[in-house]
Amino acid sequence: MELNEYQRLAESTDQQPDRTSFEDNPRSILVPLLGLAGEAGELLGEHKKWLRDGESYKLFPDRVKEELGDLLWYLSNVATKHDLALEDVAVFNLDKTKRRWRPEADSGRQYRLLDDGFPESERFPRMMDISIESQELGRSMMVINGRKCGDPLRDNRYEDDGYRFHDIFHLSYVSILGWSPTLRALMRRKRKSDARVDEVEDGGRAIVIEEGISAMVFSYAEGRSFLEGAEGVNYELLRTIKDMTSHLEVSCRTEGDWERAIMTGFSLWRKVKAKGNGFLRANLEERTIKLVG
Repeated sequence: MELNEYQRLAESTDQQPDRTSFEDNPRSILVPLLGLAGEAGELLGEHKKWLRDGESYKLFPDRVKEELGDLLWYLSNVATKHDLALEDVAVFNLDKTKRRWRPEADSGRQYRLLDDGFPESERFPRMMDISIESQELGRSMMVINGRKCGDPLRDNRYEDDGYRFHDIFHLSYVSILGWSPTLRALMRRKRKSDARVDEVEDGGRAIVIEEGISAMVFSYAEGRSFLEGAEGVNYELLRTIKDMTSHLEVSCRTEGDWERAIMTGFSLWRKVKAKGNGFLRANLEERTIKLVG
């Protein structure tokens, strides 16, 4: 049975159909929403019985099938009242989960570096050897391919939280996403041959957005042991990042790409912070950045 056919048949059994639009009568959605919550509770109750009674609860598979069916009915009803096709909801969900968990499975998505086609002087080096060095007065300095990059950084906070090493996050973004307006400016690799790209993609607003993302993710991670032992980050965080960058070239990168960049960056950051320095090697074509030496 097709999902849309199920949705049509389920609608014919709705005992409280409301033909007015959802906008005209928002209360019409309450019954199926409460039904979803109630049936989820029923499903939990069946699992409680199975945990209590074990294999002697012979009816468990049938009860699970029944409760899942009820959940599906209410889900279908919610979609109907929102004027959504159930099949469209399912396709959207599969696409969303693939973008996060299996971005490489999208055969139509070919990875390319965002500055391909620009003069070499305006492209990020495809290989980078990076040194992150601690200096006096609680400062850190970044050196890329033998050249100092930017000014010495401090935490800019009363407590020592290691944010002076946050250039590692920018390095992770450029390595895995091929994107970092901040590093592009520091390395003097802005794409001035295209005035529009230079203004929109490499300009001040894009730099502020990247710095904002780094600070936001750092604040998120600080309350979670800086992601040590974590398997990933909250999807809401990834969605916020995607919203913030929706008008920029990096919008072609998926939630899964961002999650990998964030997790990689914090893994390196924790090690460098513990030692006070570190040597990194980035390969933009292979989308890797590693601690070396």
